[in-house]
Amino acid sequence: MEKWIAVYCSSSDALSQSYYSLSQDIGIRMVENDYNLVYGGGKVGMMAKVAQTVKNHGGKVIGVIPKSIHENVPAFDELDQLFVTDDMHSRKAKMESLADAFLILPGGFGTLEELLEVITLKQLNYHSKPIIIFNLDNFYESMLAQFQSIMEKNFAKPSYRELFHIVSSVSEIFTYLEDYSPPKQVSKWFDTKNGFFAS
Repeated sequence: MEKWIAVYCSSSDALSQSYYSLSQDIGIRMVENDYNLVYGGGKVGMMAKVAQTVKNHGGKVIGVIPKSIHENVPAFDELDQLFVTDDMHSRKAKMESLADAFLILPGGFGTLEELLEVITLKQLNYHSKPIIIFNLDNFYESMLAQFQSIMEKNFAKPSYRELFHIVSSVSEIFTYLEDYSPPKQVSKWFDTKNGFFAS
């Protein structure tokens, strides 16, 4: 059975070389571990580097791109399949349905939005797929500190820390995926009458 990772990351071509090197390393290791790629479909940034590397090493690549972006940004030439969606909402839903796991690399506002959506959907038990955040050079340290503050102040349950996994090396990604088991489902809601989170 084919396995697919949705990779969310930057579409910028103006980054430090270390980010593109990371993308290349991940593409190589994905194929070595029998994973194919689902991504945003574009021919720019870290996302294009992952896609090209996966193809160069014999993996499959599916691109999912909204119509309005497809009209202005060229899609990657070597896609095995391209889905053109009506809007961003449809794009995210399609990527989420195709993926067996989600890998979040450094990126901008769009990457953050995609990360928070898959975490929220998992929190609400719409899926139980692994979510991996690659914290290259502490890129996501401030965001993770905010997540910790949210949980400490009871805006979210401490157990939601189990919804995602943080890595800082490529090998950790595939070790986690190999050993992954979904966390116990927990009700989101806070029991205000009794002063604790309902389980």
